[in-house]
Amino acid sequence: MNAIPREPWREPPIGLLAELTHRCPLACPYCSNPLELTARERELSTEVWLRVLEEAAALGVLQLHLSGGEPTLRTDLEAIVARARALELYSNLITAGVGVSERRLEALAKAGLDHVQLSVQDVDPEGCDRIGGFKGSLARKVAFARAVRALGLPLTLNAVVHRHNLDRLERFVELALELEADRLEVAHVQYYGWALANRAALMPTRAQLDRSVEIVKAARERYGDRLLIDFVVPDYYATHPKPCASGWGRAVILVAPDGRVLPCHAAPTIPGLDFPSVKDRPLAWIWHESPAFQRFRGFEWMQEPCRSCPRREIDFGGCRCQAMQLLGDPEATDPACSLSPHHARIRALAEAEAASAPPPFRYRRLAEPAAAVPA
Repeated sequence: MNAIPREPWREPPIGLLAELTHRCPLACPYCSNPLELTARERELSTEVWLRVLEEAAALGVLQLHLSGGEPTLRTDLEAIVARARALELYSNLITAGVGVSERRLEALAKAGLDHVQLSVQDVDPEGCDRIGGFKGSLARKVAFARAVRALGLPLTLNAVVHRHNLDRLERFVELALELEADRLEVAHVQYYGWALANRAALMPTRAQLDRSVEIVKAARERYGDRLLIDFVVPDYYATHPKPCASGWGRAVILVAPDGRVLPCHAAPTIPGLDFPSVKDRPLAWIWHESPAFQRFRGFEWMQEPCRSCPRREIDFGGCRCQAMQLLGDPEATDPACSLSPHHARIRALAEAEAASAPPPFRYRRLAEPAAAVPA
């Protein structure tokens, strides 16, 4: 097979998102995992994951994000963290924190874990249980966060916000300060995977969004470097599209639990793309040469107005998966962009869904069809 020429602007990925498993104690209705989840017996072995880390380091990856599902359900997590430390990869554990004992956390820290990112579904105990589908979750998360800080590990709180918890955003900030978190990520739901299936149940009103912007601005001014706050707005209310995953195949490489290598979570929703597996191909070949990773690199694939737009090197045309799921054309201008002829359509869709009574959540489930539970 002839190698596809590498464009001169393409560099190695900065981060590897290692989705170790799709198993998870929570059932969040906004999960970015696909609707068809990978069963335990199809997960990569320890041996393969350790080889992937070796290949990632050789490729030039600097950061390892250990995700899922819930990565702590892998009994080999300490071995994976230890190999990352040996390879000088900065390791970040992305966790729900509800089933991790202090002893396990100490073992991970001893193995070389560098950072912990903890998801918090709500600051209200009942809301946290209802959104995550796990009773007593908030108390467990708070205890876990305190154990993280007691070990001296940096802590980020991840607050995915939507119509059901957005009115408590100020309390999310207070909780981050109380737990001595270094960073708070306020991320409005991005509508892919389970979140797309639950869009009507999750979509906030424009007034809620505007209020969240004000709260984040005030918190940043008040707390400064004491608490760094990242903020991600919902695409459906945006003016410009986000540079999804920093551009297709530009900065992040994702390895799914079954070994498929992806430029982002939702990439398999685009038809006609064959994503190779680490079981069959080296990571470097997949990144540099595979047709799927080449598909939306550069600018030749772009339609107008993207191709001649001065922002094309800022947002790279926006999200290809969103263009596909909303317009049926992965080459179309992301409708989140105000220059898209379809922009008014998705804004109207968001406003209509936000104004309607929320339907029941369709909860994320691994072994059974997602159940409808009153929201």
